[in-house]
Amino acid sequence: MPIYRPSELRQFLLDNGLSPKKILSQNFLIDGNILNKIIATADVEPGDIVLEIGPGPGALTELLLNEKAHVIAVEKDRQLCDLLPRLKDLPGELSLYNEDIMTFPIEEKIQSAIAKGKKAKVIANLPYHLTTPILEKLLPLNHLFSQVIVMVQDEVAHRITSDPGCKVYGSFTVFVNFYSKPSYAFQVKRTSFHPAPKVHSAIVSMDLKPPPSDVEIDKFFKMTRTGFQMRRKMLRKSLSKVYPLETVSSALESLGINPQCRPEDLSIDQFLDLYRVLNNSADL
Repeated sequence: MPIYRPSELRQFLLDNGLSPKKILSQNFLIDGNILNKIIATADVEPGDIVLEIGPGPGALTELLLNEKAHVIAVEKDRQLCDLLPRLKDLPGELSLYNEDIMTFPIEEKIQSAIAKGKKAKVIANLPYHLTTPILEKLLPLNHLFSQVIVMVQDEVAHRITSDPGCKVYGSFTVFVNFYSKPSYAFQVKRTSFHPAPKVHSAIVSMDLKPPPSDVEIDKFFKMTRTGFQMRRKMLRKSLSKVYPLETVSSALESLGINPQCRPEDLSIDQFLDLYRVLNNSADL
């Protein structure tokens, strides 16, 4: 029985002596249209391998299984996890784990499930307080996943998909674009959840890509994070903590970038070009 309608969800929780846990950021979808739009955005097909993080009562899980997907569901809440085996008779395949996604052996479990040459997808309503660390864990796994489609706070969705020059464009935007091509799919009103959160949410779709082979990842992100630490200052001034000031100025000029630019003015490609110039400079 679908449990995305408010009355059905409340009855389901009541029958099982449950209530949403604030400490786990549990806000359950009660809008069937939104669930169907998520399935459409992810373009779920029979045989797809889907990692679902925090399935909760299982409303999205049920739709994924009805699309004949193989759902690898990771649910930290023991009480909710114990209720999900009721969905195992649906057309798809359900692999269920009562674990914390932050310690779950993703590579081991996904690698053993995917066929050679095929990649899985992530489709999840992420816990708001863990959005950043979960994405930092998932996005580098382009060898396992083709897409990451997640529900996040609307503010976070705009930050992830913002363009250079935007007020919310920052080091996390650069991180996401380093590993993927993100796009803002659609907004989800706070009234689509039980209980209703204080803010609206949104679905973001990220098509994963391998990082450039000539980039030392830790060094690149040290550069971008340092650049954004003082975002109101010129980039060359911020990066003087890592590189000589004149070297940064010369590198920007050689790339046709205004030496007086701020970090939010540079696209991911410009940051990559700047990294290459700086790390090949004879002055270093």
